[in-house]
Amino acid sequence: MNNTLLWYSTRGAGAVSLVLLSAVVVLGILNVHRFETAGWPRFLTQGLHRNVSLLALVFLGVHIVTAVVDPFTSLGWLAAIVPFSSYYRTFWLGLGVVAFELLLAITVSSLIRRQIGLRVWRAIHWLAYGCWPVAAAHGLGTGTDSGQLWMWLVVGGCVGAVGFSVAARLLLPPRDPLSEPRGDFRQRVTRGPSR
Repeated sequence: MNNTLLWYSTRGAGAVSLVLLSAVVVLGILNVHRFETAGWPRFLTQGLHRNVSLLALVFLGVHIVTAVVDPFTSLGWLAAIVPFSSYYRTFWLGLGVVAFELLLAITVSSLIRRQIGLRVWRAIHWLAYGCWPVAAAHGLGTGTDSGQLWMWLVVGGCVGAVGFSVAARLLLPPRDPLSEPRGDFRQRVTRGPSR
């Protein structure tokens, strides 16, 4: 594979991974009962959250593999697995490995959620709040585009979206499902369409 293609693939997949991970965090934050509406039921948010998570993992896999096989950095697989073991931008690359391993723990716990129970799964899932900022810091610190305006706009947009959703979750009161109008979506699903 061409070295230039690997370099662009690593950069592009890294930026796309950050955007997708930000979307996953936003959807996860909004996936609580206070944001459920008749026009957008909770199961749609959950399904979108799950599918965007899988897509983020695919792009993250491309990012990691292309970074490891790129001869410019000659990282090797050890640097992709053991945090802070790389000679190349040791701290910033180490943050990326830490973020990846936190994400891996979240993913594995989600796959075995029924076996480990909801309480353990939820405790592990809270790692997302640590994973995301570490991944963003990795992108800004080690990315070759970190000094570019477009990258700052991408990261700023991601930070703004996550910050807004956190603020909304903390500041908005929970929705009362009993206060929904009688013709809401849940009633149509349970009773069928009205005639």
